[in-house]
Amino acid sequence: MNKIKLIISREYLTRVKKKSFLVMTILGPILFAAMMIVPAWLASREDTEVRHIAVVDSSGIFIDRIEDTDYIKFEYLNDKSIHEVKKDFSESKYYAVLQILPSITYEPTAVHLFSNTQPSFSIKSHIANSMEKELKYRKLKSHGIDENILKSIKSEVSIRTIQWTEDGEEKESSTEVAMAVGYASGFLIYFFIFLFGAQVMRGVIEEKTNRIVEIIISSARPFQLMMGKIVGIALVGLTQFLLWIILTLMIITGVKTVFFPELGTQNAQEIVVQDLFEQEGVQQIEELQPQNLDKISSILNAAKSIDYGVLFGSFIFFFLGGYLLYGSLFAAIGAAVDNETDTQQFMLPITIPLIISIVVMMNVVQNPESPIAFWFSMIPLTSPIIMMVRIPFGVPYWELALSMGLLVLTFIGSVWLAGKIYRTGILMYGKKTSYKELWKWLRYKS
Repeated sequence: MNKIKLIISREYLTRVKKKSFLVMTILGPILFAAMMIVPAWLASREDTEVRHIAVVDSSGIFIDRIEDTDYIKFEYLNDKSIHEVKKDFSESKYYAVLQILPSITYEPTAVHLFSNTQPSFSIKSHIANSMEKELKYRKLKSHGIDENILKSIKSEVSIRTIQWTEDGEEKESSTEVAMAVGYASGFLIYFFIFLFGAQVMRGVIEEKTNRIVEIIISSARPFQLMMGKIVGIALVGLTQFLLWIILTLMIITGVKTVFFPELGTQNAQEIVVQDLFEQEGVQQIEELQPQNLDKISSILNAAKSIDYGVLFGSFIFFFLGGYLLYGSLFAAIGAAVDNETDTQQFMLPITIPLIISIVVMMNVVQNPESPIAFWFSMIPLTSPIIMMVRIPFGVPYWELALSMGLLVLTFIGSVWLAGKIYRTGILMYGKKTSYKELWKWLRYKS
């Protein structure tokens, strides 16, 4: 046991002192913080540039009917042809020229927007919405239907999901929030297993190629060396992950306080609402309907209902369990080959369960209680990803405990099998390893 501790200490200290570790530890939080701060900052910035658009309406339907906004102004040039406007466009103040053909009533594509730059999505959406509204009004009027009648009968339904706890209490939940958290958790587990599992394999190949392992193995058994390497790199990954969380929160808090204090005072719901409606190309937020605010408020409140203690604890367990399971297999591959090029033939059987997990994850977020979701969250090769996707939706504790137990047992079995390959392959040089050769190594008796 002392030898394993020494190997763990060596692997841990050697890797955390590397420049690559320090660079990624610092660069990672900066990138994560930028992904969170920049969109919020952009959403809070107002586009103060007023754009003038010339309108040449040959149909005569939309004259003074396309609504102006604070930053989009329409000027109707009824006395000019489109050719005259286009000819003088470079010397004019216009941002774009909107041409509406007489066939607009029956041909949706009879609208052209000319500009020397690519018009933004919000401008196109505003023009299309205004024109559709006017055409709809005219069609209703032609059939003798008052538009106000349709507005009065329009109804919206917003479903609030309430979960009953085992003790009978009620708590508000959100399928959307659970899906987002599940996706994020599953992809992080997938990413970390591949990232740190590959580090184990490369570390074994490097030591084997440099013949360092011949010196180390003279004082430690191959199994002890493999376990020390796997656990040491796992601690490196866990350390880096925790530092990413702490540093990201510190950077976000510091940047918001120093450079963007207005982001901290702006109502969170307003930021989300503005961002959503800007994506739809709507310029006037004051026309929001109360149902939309209620829906967003429910989502924000439901985010607080997730048991983040269980979520975080399960993430740590399945991250370590999944990594240790796959790390032992990666270590066995590294011991069986002489260089990284030869690993491709052995990588496929290991990566297939991870790829299947990502594919199944898409189905699980749609139906987390389905038989597929249950069984794939129990199979140890896929449970680290699939179970993390299910946890935000609520998983019975017995299912969580069973999945964890099966993962631990499978990890022990995989370490035992990988150890048999490791102890033989770690000292094999200059020979191409095949699956037949690996089977022989597994059958060797101690």
